[in-house]
Amino acid sequence: MSTDKELFDQMKESYAMNPRPDFVSNTELYLRKAAKKAKRKSSFQLISITSGGLIACIIAMSWLFTFNGKEFIHNTLISVKENTPSSIMNKNEPLIYIYHTHNHESFSSETLSKDPNKAFHHEKNISLVGSRFSQALDKRNISNIHEKGDVMGDLKQKGETYYQSYTVSRELLNNALENNESIKMAFDIHRDSHKRNATTTKINGKDYAKIVFIVSQSSPNYDENLNFAENLHYKVMELYPGLSRGVVIKSDTNKQSTYNQDLKDELVILEIGGFENTLEEEYRTVDALAEVIEEILKTEK
Repeated sequence: MSTDKELFDQMKESYAMNPRPDFVSNTELYLRKAAKKAKRKSSFQLISITSGGLIACIIAMSWLFTFNGKEFIHNTLISVKENTPSSIMNKNEPLIYIYHTHNHESFSSETLSKDPNKAFHHEKNISLVGSRFSQALDKRNISNIHEKGDVMGDLKQKGETYYQSYTVSRELLNNALENNESIKMAFDIHRDSHKRNATTTKINGKDYAKIVFIVSQSSPNYDENLNFAENLHYKVMELYPGLSRGVVIKSDTNKQSTYNQDLKDELVILEIGGFENTLEEEYRTVDALAEVIEEILKTEK
């Protein structure tokens, strides 16, 4: 049986400068048929490798000698891509957007404060939990963006009040959505002010920070966001019983009550744990949540 090199040399001798398109097409068709036939004879692997090598040689010759192989190569690459196992990781097409309207919210373990209204820190705060969530999604090949914008810092710099924080985070969210049409889900991650006994559960002997899903009834996307939050809740409880505290519907009538959920369906506030939870407990929870997101995305393919 001739080697790839020998066949390639023969091809160069016969078609030294300009192999005809029909030659390329017919040769490719012949090789594909040969590969199928060989598979039935349990010799698929050897023939496939040989065929793949010959096809690559033909493509290279056609492009190098005729400078007209762009379309053929493009189509071939598309064919290869279609037969490659798919991945939901593509940093140019993020599926998840993670941000923090109250990004300085922190924990007693980091601030030594026993007052949830004073447990704030400009570095050791809930944004570390968002970063861990982003990393957990990365490990599962789920593309995402973790927003690094300092909402609370911007408020202080502008001399605005705490209650205007959703106006600042709205700008970040809107910018992310406009520049990344691929974003499917968005999470505004906070920590709660409830005591530890209400925000903690034990799973397999380890403490986890419980999750609350918050939806605004004032948003025009209320139905979609409620359905999204409920799906998350049920999937969390299926995989990690006791980890979710449920879905909370906010029905305030003031403008801020939309929590910017009018900008996007499949957007919810996540309150993960409370000020008495530790970062380690928070990390366990977002690791689990990444698994939940992966399962949901699989069912939607």
